[in-house]
Amino acid sequence: MIIEVLKSKIHRVKITQSELHYIGSITLDLDLIEGANLIPNEKVTVVNINNGSRLETYVIAGERGSGIACMNGPAARQCQVGDYVIVFSYAQMEFEAAKLFVPTIIFPSDNNRLTD
Repeated sequence: MIIEVLKSKIHRVKITQSELHYIGSITLDLDLIEGANLIPNEKVTVVNINNGSRLETYVIAGERGSGIACMNGPAARQCQVGDYVIVFSYAQMEFEAAKLFVPTIIFPSDNNRLTD
């Protein structure tokens, strides 16, 4: 049996930009992407802590060390600059492997930087 489990999580990243007239996606600082074990173009779920909205999109790599977290395209309507969001990705795996799998979870600082 194949099940879907949490693979990666960025807990509480602050939205720094909102670009409505863009193709779509969430642009994240490359340090956050790598720290959370995500890759560019990976499908993610974004949950807005401030208003409860939940959406699916994909990741675009932003400048390393910039702290960027930009909602692009129609998703920009779901977040305002200054809102905090949680970014999740999931993986499919065999049930027994999933029991042993440990997701990567990061907790960025208030300025969207990796912390120790």
